[in-house]
Amino acid sequence: MNFLKLIRYQNLLMLAFMQLIFRYGFLKLQNVPLALADWQYGLLVLSTVLLAAAGYVINDIFDQDTDIENKPKQLIVGNKITETQAYNIYIALNITGVVIGFYLSNVILKPGFAAIFILIAATLYIYATSLKQMLILGNLIVALLLSFSVIIIGIFDLFPVINQNNQPVMANLFSILLDFAVFAFMINFIREIVKDLEDIKGDSNQGMKTLAIVLGVENTSKLAATLGLIPTVFLLVYINNYFVANNLLATTIYAFIFVVAPLLYFSIKVWPAKTKKEFQKFSLLLKWILFFGIISIAIITLNIKYNASK
Repeated sequence: MNFLKLIRYQNLLMLAFMQLIFRYGFLKLQNVPLALADWQYGLLVLSTVLLAAAGYVINDIFDQDTDIENKPKQLIVGNKITETQAYNIYIALNITGVVIGFYLSNVILKPGFAAIFILIAATLYIYATSLKQMLILGNLIVALLLSFSVIIIGIFDLFPVINQNNQPVMANLFSILLDFAVFAFMINFIREIVKDLEDIKGDSNQGMKTLAIVLGVENTSKLAATLGLIPTVFLLVYINNYFVANNLLATTIYAFIFVVAPLLYFSIKVWPAKTKKEFQKFSLLLKWILFFGIISIAIITLNIKYNASK
């Protein structure tokens, strides 16, 4: 159980679920050729999950002093798992993830794509050792890596089978993946800021320079509330242009209830927030918004299929 807590298994399950939804709730229903067989796609998901797990481990290794103050009851490395054991787990996860990525790159006849997996592992290491302490940059890196876990689906499953005949269709599917990647980036970027607010005490004592420390809790809370309005407006425009315009009533209702409304609630409530408990609640809310946003890709696809069959 300590190992599962170390690698943040709940977050990894959500990551895997997201990639499976995009494959089997979206791409598989589009009647287009895909580059990977089902079991090979499973390996792509596994590789992504392993590299993300390695990122959590190395982050915990370098965050021991901070975590003693921010979450002493949840401290794993140096308490329930030794630092040496944690490093061994980190190395094993990274090597396995990169080897699988190397194999998949050769399957799609793009061996150079193996560099993507090496770059992800290296970025997560650099983030844990230095970038995390830099103002805004650390937040951006984490958000970008999550959004890239959506883009990598297109890189390995769509790009290799694009030809002159299917290029317009494939470009449209890739565009939809990019839309969701942008959404995932925005929500996770805001969530990283909220987590900085949650961990401000320990981060401050360790000399880190997060937005919460530089701007203060009150100003950062207001910034998070303002940033929450950006994806809200983005979604309202998107819903009007694509869902309403195409008579996707079920998708429109779903998006308003499970994504737009919670985002508005977040922006209103986080503005005056001041306590660690409040920020923990808002961090969890943003995770749920991301989760329901992911599911919406399947709702959209099924709604389109239903309309077409009428």
